[in-house]
Amino acid sequence: MRSIEASAITEAVKELFIRANYHLPEDIYRCLACHKEQENQEPAATMLGILCENAKAAEGGVPICQDTGMAVVFAEVGQEVHITGGLLRDAVNEGVRLAYDQGFLRKSVVSDPLLRVNSGDNTPAVLYTDLVPGENIRLYALPKGFGSENMSRIKMFNPTASREEIISFVTETVKQAGGNPCPPLVIGVGIGGTFDHAAYLSKKALLRSLEEHHPVHGDLEEQILASVNRSGVGVQGLGAGVTALGVAIETYATHIAGLPVAVNISCHATRHATATL
Repeated sequence: MRSIEASAITEAVKELFIRANYHLPEDIYRCLACHKEQENQEPAATMLGILCENAKAAEGGVPICQDTGMAVVFAEVGQEVHITGGLLRDAVNEGVRLAYDQGFLRKSVVSDPLLRVNSGDNTPAVLYTDLVPGENIRLYALPKGFGSENMSRIKMFNPTASREEIISFVTETVKQAGGNPCPPLVIGVGIGGTFDHAAYLSKKALLRSLEEHHPVHGDLEEQILASVNRSGVGVQGLGAGVTALGVAIETYATHIAGLPVAVNISCHATRHATATL
């Protein structure tokens, strides 16, 4: 049994959210830069150049985007870990509070969804915890902006639904969103489980590198990406250039009577960071 202090979790969460909000993941930047070099249509080429420059915002001491997101944390906790000095949830929320204060990040969370009073420190975080083998804790920080989050959808398909229907659903979701989620997009797709689990899977999918593919359904990822990029939405909704940088699918077992499919839209600044304690 290994002991990990709650204060160490707090410090890690703080650093992760500051890093994620200031530094775009390398795979996403490489993909943006690649499309910029290949694009010959204006104003898409100019806009991609601007997005690549914006990804270097940390050089000017500012975050990548003014919407520094609602804090989402995925925690993989080893069964041989004993957290001392506090609760995991409290440690995570304290790390978020410190990150958004010390990192000069916009505080966008309201404590009650109907009363709409700002919590003042961007807490509470949305925390997903998974118990795994081992004596480590792996933390994933995902600051999720709501320009893209608001464009997400879920559909409970008939289990006889075809791949073409799933592709069409994701594509129509992107077309309905238009320029609102700041394309080019990263698209997380959750297939299976229950209503709520499919949505969880679609969010978790956004943590994957654009250079990784689903071990079974990588071909479906490519088919969805190709369909979305034929949609005509384009860079920033301008009708030209690339609409999506990548599609990531996560799957889970489901009931014989159902086929839940969730689409979690993320903008060109799909920010995330990870650390292991």
